[in-house]
Amino acid sequence: MTSARPARLRVGIVGAGRVGSALGAALVRVGHDVVAVSAVSAQSRTRAERMLPGAAILPLDDVVAGAELVLVCVPDDALRPLVAGLADAGVWRAGQLVAHTSGAQGIGVLDPAAARGVLPLALHPVMTFAGRPEDLDRISGAPFGVTAPDELRPVAEMLVVEMGGEPVWVPETARALYHAALSVGSNHLVTLVNDALSLLDRAGVDDAPRLIAPLLSASLDNALRLRDAALTGPVSRGDVVTVAMHRRTLQEQAPDAVAAYLAMARRTAQRAHVAGRLSEAATEAVLEVLEEQP
Repeated sequence: MTSARPARLRVGIVGAGRVGSALGAALVRVGHDVVAVSAVSAQSRTRAERMLPGAAILPLDDVVAGAELVLVCVPDDALRPLVAGLADAGVWRAGQLVAHTSGAQGIGVLDPAAARGVLPLALHPVMTFAGRPEDLDRISGAPFGVTAPDELRPVAEMLVVEMGGEPVWVPETARALYHAALSVGSNHLVTLVNDALSLLDRAGVDDAPRLIAPLLSASLDNALRLRDAALTGPVSRGDVVTVAMHRRTLQEQAPDAVAAYLAMARRTAQRAHVAGRLSEAATEAVLEVLEEQP
């Protein structure tokens, strides 16, 4: 019986940040050979030594030159200049697999390398990492946003499965929208939760996280299962008196939170209306209370 397991690859990691070191360790765990990493800061060098002890810390060009799979884990804004610079320097080699981990970018950002014969992949882990060994456990079962040429899709998905992740296909043209959605869901959620905690602190509530945690957990669970049917609260009920009270109170006691409250309340009213939970008249009444004031 022939195994479907791909050949073991010599891997080079460009950028020994939290993502690069975690994915590198995951590849080592299943038998790939991370031969070299690039690490500029003292912190990244320490992280590479801790999580990838068998890998040499080398200059960027040497990391790429010695690898069959190059994993590029750099900030979004640095990705295209780095790929283009290596192409101009003639470092890329035809037949190399090159995967980046940016959520916002698809494989188009790798065009300068693809023009020189490399095989482009986009593998974005939908997970947050702390730069510690326990990050390996976070990869297990984590979804990865995968984009690749059709002929390389099995290769991209197999690499994700090997690392313990779950591949989720994202079309090239949808990559930016996909990433915006993740930012709304994750980054904005953290901001909203911390705004709520700060308001409870100002209200003098002891142990604000303990108070609100059950409500937040239930709300998230309901939203994931029920979508807009999970909407509750004064905005979705059209309770303009309570909404107006919220606005006045925030303006007096927490003016820094007013803009976010108004924006989210307006969006809640719009979603409640589209979902049929708030009538046209009630929606107009709520939005009137939420209008910007000079």
